[in-house]
Amino acid sequence: MKNYVTCTLAVVALGGSLTQQATAQDSFDNTGFGTKSAEFLLLGAGARGAALGGSFAAIANDASALYWNPAGLALMPRAEALISTYRYVADTRYSWAGLAFPLSGGERAIGFQGGTFGFSDQPVYTVENPEGDGTTYSVAESFLGLTYAQQFSDRFSAGITGKFISDKLGKTAGTAIAVDFGTNFHASIGPRPIRASFVIQNLGSTLEHSGSALETAVEREPPLDQSNIPQQPQNARLTTKEWNLPITFRVGLAFDVMNSASSRFTLLSEFTQPDNSNAAANGAVEWSLMNVANSHVSFNVRGGYTYQPDNNLTPDETVVGFSSTLSSKENLDGLAFGGGLAYNRGGFGLSLDYARRNLGILGGTDFFSATISW
Repeated sequence: MKNYVTCTLAVVALGGSLTQQATAQDSFDNTGFGTKSAEFLLLGAGARGAALGGSFAAIANDASALYWNPAGLALMPRAEALISTYRYVADTRYSWAGLAFPLSGGERAIGFQGGTFGFSDQPVYTVENPEGDGTTYSVAESFLGLTYAQQFSDRFSAGITGKFISDKLGKTAGTAIAVDFGTNFHASIGPRPIRASFVIQNLGSTLEHSGSALETAVEREPPLDQSNIPQQPQNARLTTKEWNLPITFRVGLAFDVMNSASSRFTLLSEFTQPDNSNAAANGAVEWSLMNVANSHVSFNVRGGYTYQPDNNLTPDETVVGFSSTLSSKENLDGLAFGGGLAYNRGGFGLSLDYARRNLGILGGTDFFSATISW
């Protein structure tokens, strides 16, 4: 009987241990927070997509499709050039430009894009010189991309982008290559168009930095019989860890609630799963009035909201004002809105777009973009 009780207790203890391990494994979060490089690749392109909160891949059919969904490039009716810029947090700036050309009567398309992000002439602070040592440093991150897209039927198109990425941080630099792939399915429910998209971005190599800032000198310990002989420092080079690029999966859906020759009202939604953060979901609307009063001018209003679980900071009730500050600003994080004006006559088009996006406790950013088509 004693042996039976002992064995029973051992089984119960082992079962409890396995249950705890299973629970720990089930609750384990392997999201790569803070483990990716070149995150400027996630900053978008064009004010139109920014005003929709990024829920744009399903209807991207202009030059900004180079960034949002390369498959949308095959739906572009004519050649376009687009430039956009905005001031990001901490006096940084991000700029993007794209150029795209339809081929074979619109069945295929090619395009080129480039983006830059960074800042310059920032003071260097060290432990020895907390007020600055008189030197400065700069950050310059950039990428160049080449895109090919094709319509495989009247309802399906796909595209692929190859990118070269450069990351210069002070006196160090690194490079990487990546690929974006996107698809677009377009059909209709009665007279109303419906579109769906799947996009994967930044699937590529790792990025490792090197440069003069990693050069150093190492003083070796002298042999025991030469402890009184001065030793010359030996030149050495520090090595850095390789970092993965921020891979993102995006699935989008768009439906035209109203679509006529003079106006269009579109509902959009998108699910995003990055590998450096938690999943996010977005909803957006775009309302367009075309050729207002036969003036060849179109007017657009856009807005969207992105739910981002990683921005839900846990308030510390012991700090006075902390909870109220977060509740008022964090709830607005992900809110975006904007609009644009477009002029189209014959084979020429010109559009100007604006967007405002709220970044919670970091404030807001303003996007501007201009597009010319021919």
